[in-house]
Amino acid sequence: MSLANAAHSVVEPSVGTRRFAGSLVVLYAVITMIPLVWIVLTSFKSPDDAISYPPRILFTPSLEGYCNLFTTRSRQTPEFIKTLGPPQGLCDNIARDRNMVIAGPSNYVPRFVNSLIIAFGSTVLAVALGTLSAYGFSRFRVPLKDDLLFFILSTRMMPPIAVAIPIYLMYRTLGLSDTRLGMILLYTSVNVSLAVWLLKGFIDEIPREYEEAAMIDGYTRFQAFVKVVLPQATTGIAATAIFCLIFAWNEYAFAVLLTSGNAQTAPPFIPIIIGEGGQDWPAVAAGTTFFLVPIVVFTVLLRKHLLRGITFGAVRK
Repeated sequence: MSLANAAHSVVEPSVGTRRFAGSLVVLYAVITMIPLVWIVLTSFKSPDDAISYPPRILFTPSLEGYCNLFTTRSRQTPEFIKTLGPPQGLCDNIARDRNMVIAGPSNYVPRFVNSLIIAFGSTVLAVALGTLSAYGFSRFRVPLKDDLLFFILSTRMMPPIAVAIPIYLMYRTLGLSDTRLGMILLYTSVNVSLAVWLLKGFIDEIPREYEEAAMIDGYTRFQAFVKVVLPQATTGIAATAIFCLIFAWNEYAFAVLLTSGNAQTAPPFIPIIIGEGGQDWPAVAAGTTFFLVPIVVFTVLLRKHLLRGITFGAVRK
């Protein structure tokens, strides 16, 4: 066998290397999925199975956690329960088996709706402002551009606890405490720095000649931006939106400090779901499972753009 045939590419990995890398990826995926799978399984356990020791892997599935998540219950005497009519659905039947009756809906749905409005509203606003700012930094001569970009990025480095008290006092004075508008503005201000930095890199990769050709054909600067730059920056916008949404969706510290009722989101509400005798772990797990759904769906829908967006500009021709 000649040396030419024995040689291999230094760029393309060998079969053994690919298998080893694939094994590491699979192992990492399994390890990271175990807590999520355990949460989903716990949501289908009964309260007794959820706190049993040793933990039960095999159990009889129950929807009690989901019923307790979406309803409030009150304990009644067996004599009073017998005076009621037949159970109205599965959740009512489960409650009566524990000598309880459904008193009404829980507060989980309003909190979940608050999370949707605040997270998606702040994401749209942050990405819109970030796109315009990034385009300005990328295409125009801005005085002290590097200093301004560093200042914008430095706001992302600042720990939230450092500004928690000033923001609380400011919001209380302006009447923005416990309001959706206040939380949207706050999350937007935190996310816009990340959006500017990410999107500037994407827009820098789009040749200026495309816009110049469009303006020669009679387009204004804004029309060239909308019809030429934005379609090519879709990948970067989608990737940036995912990162901004993840932060706004999972944020806990400001939500605890600045909301208590009207604008409270799901993260501070889920841990305080109390059942009879203490923490209702199946209901907590059910609330967490529902809370995962929107972000998973949003990421799956944009998964192609996400992978392309992360690697965009990594290799220059």
